[in-house]
Amino acid sequence: MKIFYLPDLGEGLPDAEIVEWLVKVGDAVKTDDPLVSMETAKAVVEVPSPYTGTVAKLFGQAGDVIETGKPLAGFEVEGEAADAGHEEPAPEPKPEAEPEPEPAAEEPETGPMREDFATVVGSVEVSDTVVTEGVTQVAGVKVTPAVRALARKLGVDLASVSPSGRDGVVTRADVERAAASPAPAGRRAATPQSALPPRIEPSGAWEPIRGTRRTMARVMTEAHRNVVHTSIMDDADIHRWNYGQDITVRLLRSLWAGARAEPGLNAWYDSEQNMRLVHKGMDAGLAIDTEDGLFVAAVRNIHALAATEVRAAVDRLRDNVANRSIPPADLKDYTIMLSNVGVFAGRYATPIITPPCVCIVAAGKLRHEVVPVLGGFEVHRMLPLSVTFDHRAVTGGEAARFLRAMLEDLARPD
Repeated sequence: MKIFYLPDLGEGLPDAEIVEWLVKVGDAVKTDDPLVSMETAKAVVEVPSPYTGTVAKLFGQAGDVIETGKPLAGFEVEGEAADAGHEEPAPEPKPEAEPEPEPAAEEPETGPMREDFATVVGSVEVSDTVVTEGVTQVAGVKVTPAVRALARKLGVDLASVSPSGRDGVVTRADVERAAASPAPAGRRAATPQSALPPRIEPSGAWEPIRGTRRTMARVMTEAHRNVVHTSIMDDADIHRWNYGQDITVRLLRSLWAGARAEPGLNAWYDSEQNMRLVHKGMDAGLAIDTEDGLFVAAVRNIHALAATEVRAAVDRLRDNVANRSIPPADLKDYTIMLSNVGVFAGRYATPIITPPCVCIVAAGKLRHEVVPVLGGFEVHRMLPLSVTFDHRAVTGGEAARFLRAMLEDLARPD
């Protein structure tokens, strides 16, 4: 029997959770046929079969967490009859990878003075070396792994869903709409997993932290242990803004204004070699809040994009995250972080930096404040900002000048 061991699905991630087996014992499969849907730190992905043969054994059920390098499935491969009962040895374990950067924040809807939807976070990379996120057919229905997992969770029969996506693909919205609609007469609705919870004691019950949240906990712990966090705070006076300014676009532009004044905050720091890399361009990491956790996506080339291009890039990232189809390249290698902690409440914050970045900026909740002007008083709109920096690589003066440049850029009308 050939044993297939769980490969690294995310450049150093230690494990992944089984969402749904796409085969059962006894099924005939071909190389690259979809084998199982797995949830990594940041996405639901399909793992393809490495062999052509018959499925002989499945190591785990839906909801089980499988460590990287542990057995995932066994196969009887044609021409290997002589090896029956023989299991290949597990591959040599890889050294644990350092956690990848993970922070930042999201943005508002485009329009007049709209506020963002996100909060503080961390980031994790996802590799595409052995997984696919393309559309597959299940019982004649075209669907992505993430949408199929959602349908299973909500108890929706995909065969009863009317697809609205391109080329007849069932979308996340289609499944959610079907879940909210009553079941047709004569058809018994499937029972969602959420309707069959384990018995909970009156005082509550422990539950495992999985997927995105598990990875975030691990990366944040490492970041808190390894970075010397220091924060400086102030308020941007934005009362002169012209109507319809995009808050996220303005914040991203102000980051580049700060980096032009003090490039050392748009940098990476290597504590082991005591070296830093100051970036000539800027890729800003934004955190997008979802029910499953926070996804960190990079808006590339902030220094070179027009406002409309920045907005288009942010919208693309947000849509890809919502569909769980964001490319792995968009989830790593940002040079600075932005977090909007004030969507719901909160004026200032001390967010966590994840290496190798040295700076994260948090935008607080907008407010109106009375300010003195020429011997009188006016009511101005204020945007609180908190700059947290790694004091091993950045001085207090550098951080203050960086923040001052941001405040000056945000004070401009457009």
